[in-house]
Amino acid sequence: MNAVQIFCGQGLLLGLLLLGLPWPIWAADSNVTHVNIQLAPLIQEALQHNPEVVAAQAQVVAMRERVPQSRSLDDPEMTIRMWNTPNSLDVTRSDRTIFGLAQQFPFPGTLSKQEQVAEMVLEQAEQRYNGKQREIIATVKVAYYEWFYVHQALEIHHQEATRLKQFFEAATAKFRVGKGTHVDVLKAQVEQSKWFQHLPILDQQKETAQAHLNTLLNREPMTPLGIPLNLIEKPKTFSLKLLQKLALQQRPEIREAALLVEQLNSTIKLAELQTYPHLRVEVQRWQNRNADDGFGGVVSINLPFAFWTKPKYEAGVREALANREVAQFKKRNLENHTRFQVQDFLAQIETKKKITTLYKTTVLPQAKLTVKAAMAGYRTNRTDFLDLISADRALLAYQLEYVRALVDWKQLLAKLERVIGTEL
Repeated sequence: MNAVQIFCGQGLLLGLLLLGLPWPIWAADSNVTHVNIQLAPLIQEALQHNPEVVAAQAQVVAMRERVPQSRSLDDPEMTIRMWNTPNSLDVTRSDRTIFGLAQQFPFPGTLSKQEQVAEMVLEQAEQRYNGKQREIIATVKVAYYEWFYVHQALEIHHQEATRLKQFFEAATAKFRVGKGTHVDVLKAQVEQSKWFQHLPILDQQKETAQAHLNTLLNREPMTPLGIPLNLIEKPKTFSLKLLQKLALQQRPEIREAALLVEQLNSTIKLAELQTYPHLRVEVQRWQNRNADDGFGGVVSINLPFAFWTKPKYEAGVREALANREVAQFKKRNLENHTRFQVQDFLAQIETKKKITTLYKTTVLPQAKLTVKAAMAGYRTNRTDFLDLISADRALLAYQLEYVRALVDWKQLLAKLERVIGTEL
C-alpha cells in the first residue's frame, strides 16, 4: 500500500468518524417513568374508571328500579260527576254530585309475572355488566402485553446498537492496521443508519400502545406509564372438553342468553294472562240536593275475548312465541361459536408455547453463538464482514420474533379467559 492510498484511507476514516451518525444517547423519556407497573392494579383501575364498565353498572342500577314498578298496580282514578248543573255553572247547586275513587286490578298472577320478567331483565343486565368487566380485563391485558412488547423491542434495539458499535470499532481497527477495507467500515455505517430508521417505527408503536392503555384506564392518552414487568412463562396444560364445558357454564353472554329465553317464557305466560278480563272497582260518594246523601259503587271488567279484540291478544301470544324461538337459536349459535373460539384460541396458544420454547432453548442460544463465532472469525480474518452482519441480522430478527411470540401467547390466553368468563 503506497503513501497516497494510506493517506486517502486515513482521510476517509477520519471523515466517517467526524461526519458519521452519532452513537445513540438515550435521554429520559418523558412518557415513561422509572417505576415498574403491574398488571393487577391496572385492571382494578380500569374496572373502577372505564366508562363502558361504569355505564354497564349504571344500567344494572336502572334495571333494578324497574322491579318495584312492575309489581305495582296502575294509578287509581278519582272522578267527580255533576248532574243537572244550572246554566250559571254554580256547582254547589247541582242536583247530584258524585265523587268516585276507582282502581283496576289485573287478572290474578299478572303482577307477579310482570315482576318475574323484570327480575330476569335485571339479571340479564347483571350478566352484561359481568361480560363487560371480562371484556375490559382482557383488553387491558392485551394492551399491557403490547406495552411490554414495545419496551422489549426498544431494549433489543439498544442491544443491537451496542453490537453495531463493536462491529464498527472492529472494522475500523482492521482498516487502521491495513488488514481490512474501507468497504467494511462503510457497511458498518450503513447498518447503523438502518438501525436509526427503525426507531421512529418503534416510537410510533410505543405512543399507540401508551394511548390505548391510558384510554382503557380513562386517563389522558399521553399520561406517563411505568415500565412493565417481565412476563412469567408458566406453561399450563388445558383440556379442550373441560374448557368448553367451563365456557358454556361461566361465560356471561351465554348466561344472559339463557336468561333471555327464560324471560320470554314468562313473557308468553304474561301475554296469555292478557287474554283474561281485568277487574275495575269504583267506590262512590253521592251528594244529592234536596235529598239524602249516600254511597255507591261500580264494578266492571274488560272483555278481551270479544271477537273484534281477541285477535289482538292472540297475536301478542304468537309474537312472544316467535321471540322465544329467536332467542333459543341465538343462544345455540353463541354456544357453538364459543366452542369454536375455545378450540381455536387453545390451538393457537399451544402453537405459541411451542414456538417460544423453541426460540428460548434452541434458536436464540445458537444465534448468539453464531454472532460470537462470526465476530471472532472476522477479527482473525477467518470470516468476512458480510457473514458477521448476516449473523447479527438473524439474531435481531429472532429476538424480536421470540418476544412477539411470547406476547402473542399471553394475549391469546387473555382472549381465551374472556371467552370462558374466568381466570385460568
